[in-house]
Amino acid sequence: MSTWVVHKFGGSSLADAECFRRVAAIVLAKAPAGPGRAAASAQGPVQGPAQAVVLSASRGATDALYEILGLAERQDPAFESRLAELRERHIGMAESLLKPGAAAAYVAELKTDCRDILGVLQTVRLTRMAGRNIRDLVAGFGEIWSTRLFAALLREQQAAGSGDVYWVDARKVLVVEWGPLGPAVQWEESSRRLHAVLASAAPSIAVITGFIATDTRGLQTTLGRNGSDFSASIFGALLQAREIHIWTDVDGVLSADPRLVPDAQVIDSLSYTEAMELAYFGAKVLHPQTMAPAVDCDIPLYIRNTFAPEKPGTLICAQPESKLPVKGITSIGAIALLNLEGAGMIGVPGTASRLFGALREENISVILISQGSSEHSICCAIPETQADEAEEVIRRAFNGELQQGQIQSVTVDRGLSILAVVGDGMAGTHGVAARVFSALAGAAVNIRAIAQGASERNISLVIDGRSTTKALRAVHAAFYLSPHTVSLGVIGPGTVGGVFLDQLAGQIERLRSEFRLDLRVRGLMSSSRMLLDDGGIDLRNWRERLAEAGQKADSAQFAAFVNADFLPHAVIVDCTASADVAAHYAEWLGAGVHLVTPNKKANSGGLENYRAIRAARRAAGSHYLYEATVGAGLPVIQTVRDLCATGDQVTGIEGIFSGTLAYLFNIYDGTVPFSTIVREAKARGYTEPDPRDDLSGMDVARKLIILGREMGMELELEDVQVESLVPESLVRCELEEFLQRLPEHDAHIQERYRRAHAEGCVLRYVGRLDPAGKATVGCVALERSHPFAGIALTDNIVRFATRRYCDNPLIVQGPGAGPEVTAGGVFADLLRLCAYLGARL
Repeated sequence: MSTWVVHKFGGSSLADAECFRRVAAIVLAKAPAGPGRAAASAQGPVQGPAQAVVLSASRGATDALYEILGLAERQDPAFESRLAELRERHIGMAESLLKPGAAAAYVAELKTDCRDILGVLQTVRLTRMAGRNIRDLVAGFGEIWSTRLFAALLREQQAAGSGDVYWVDARKVLVVEWGPLGPAVQWEESSRRLHAVLASAAPSIAVITGFIATDTRGLQTTLGRNGSDFSASIFGALLQAREIHIWTDVDGVLSADPRLVPDAQVIDSLSYTEAMELAYFGAKVLHPQTMAPAVDCDIPLYIRNTFAPEKPGTLICAQPESKLPVKGITSIGAIALLNLEGAGMIGVPGTASRLFGALREENISVILISQGSSEHSICCAIPETQADEAEEVIRRAFNGELQQGQIQSVTVDRGLSILAVVGDGMAGTHGVAARVFSALAGAAVNIRAIAQGASERNISLVIDGRSTTKALRAVHAAFYLSPHTVSLGVIGPGTVGGVFLDQLAGQIERLRSEFRLDLRVRGLMSSSRMLLDDGGIDLRNWRERLAEAGQKADSAQFAAFVNADFLPHAVIVDCTASADVAAHYAEWLGAGVHLVTPNKKANSGGLENYRAIRAARRAAGSHYLYEATVGAGLPVIQTVRDLCATGDQVTGIEGIFSGTLAYLFNIYDGTVPFSTIVREAKARGYTEPDPRDDLSGMDVARKLIILGREMGMELELEDVQVESLVPESLVRCELEEFLQRLPEHDAHIQERYRRAHAEGCVLRYVGRLDPAGKATVGCVALERSHPFAGIALTDNIVRFATRRYCDNPLIVQGPGAGPEVTAGGVFADLLRLCAYLGARL
């Protein structure tokens, strides 16, 4: 086995003198401890513990050289000063890194090179043209300067007796011939030259120029885009290296673009094919072509971080050991979808050949192809920049069929992206595609076209470009590669809403660490102001931040902010009792925003609006959870749904639906005035902000309507017979006046209590609903043996009489009032919603 190891450094790894020192430390730490024993011959691979270090130019140098060439072509005299700036930058690094003698030698060669370049540039200025050979010649000096500097640095820092450092000029070793597919390595000649060089030097460390080579005519050339990576792969193959390390500024290959998916993870290992698939679709991996020599020789590649060399990075090899079915999710933007459609295509051979042949003739790249088995249409994804040309080409190619009506249309849709899900483990694994599609559906992302090869290692989807970030995050989270992120907006951070936020604050870290659920509160809105924060509001001090917020409340702006394009799921939690807020539900649900609320106004309002909310939810596929509208945290609505869904017939519902009124009549014993108990209940948060909303019975009436509508009844508020406990004279006055004057009416309640007590009964405020739709709400006297008579304080109790539960009705009972239990019910609904959206709870 060869003991050569190839390292490649470039880009930010070579940004400045400090970076050069860092790279030198990495290389020397891996260099052999003993004298160099590397040797080579024309007959076999180099043997011995040796490091081959391939470097690109220092950061920005190649771009600067191309810019200087452009200035010369435009006869801009600034090319001289820009070259001087580049020279001084390298002189500065040399003087910082090297001892005076070595620095002087380096600077002398650098100045000679710059004089040569200046002579070439003068010729370019006169001719106003820099041919390919000229451009390759000038651009290649960046690698020459960086490797000379690095080799000198290693020689100074290397311990005595640890072997030689040898600078390898790739122009004297690597021979390529450019063709239609790029540079083709002349392997036999390149191998002969390399082994001849190394046989005479026997270095322990070979510092090799990346990017540059010589063509078969002996002229300097380059390896094109990602050339230094290609150089590393080529020299790995020539040396038959045991491994190749590509050093970058990231910890390895990431499961998604971290700019779009901040929680992207480092992939531990990839197969060569997985890496190529990810690279093709834009992932920050080696370019597929640059990997080819290493793949052909079965050399493992490692992608590692120069700035964190202790981290293992990502291994790319033939048979990686990984249990992840999906390795990465990536995307390509600026895509157009070309669609050819017509009944005349069905069963006609050669249509696809004509389509793609016409595109090939015009050098239009086809990225993805999708065709239904009916053969009625065929579409392909192409670069958006070529969309107009492609449409013209296809219309010309199928002009006859278009004229005769055999093909109905040639259309091009722009502004699209391709989302690719990649992983060898997808092959033969059930449910992978379903999870992808479910995640996108849950994020309200429409799929325009689908392609999957027989290998099953790649599922590619064409989507609206504006949904790219949202789609990436949704699919990434669906495979538990990152937390399930939910953009959350809370309206009404008052009594219930404030407690809900405090409950959420206490659990948010646990939910993230244990269940990988990221509940990101990005917006808070009260009746007068709102607080918006892209990164999420710290719930430890939300009250202070909202109080300081100077932004005026705006429902439309709030909803648009919460429903961000770059987050997969948006949820609004409405903790108000406002009809004005509820009026937006249909609009929000229709826009794909999910809703959680204890607000009864929407579900008990007009039937037309109720139906509009349902229709909007169904059309957009959004979720609407409102268990806390009846019974706070009790499973009342879910019980009705389960009974109806399983075919049971509900013959009657009755209950104490108001925790407030349950508390009032449990406490009231005739010794303390009823008005005093009302004031105390308000102070404890057991009533609505205006107690008349409870005493009027309308709150109970709304809950009956909600339950009735869950049973399929078309009830309106006016259909409910309600006995109000609010005296007529106090209905329209201000709240303070109502509280002050309520004692005037204590005698009426006291008399009712006295009569009931005399008959051995108790007073309870009960709502009743029968199958015919008759709904009544009022204060009734019940025997002390009645299930409703012995409830505790704020308990709600609901009794369901059904065909199954006829002899012994089903009863749901528990605390039904107070901010803690109501907020808990809202929180439970939110977590239930997150489970619907794919979170593993």
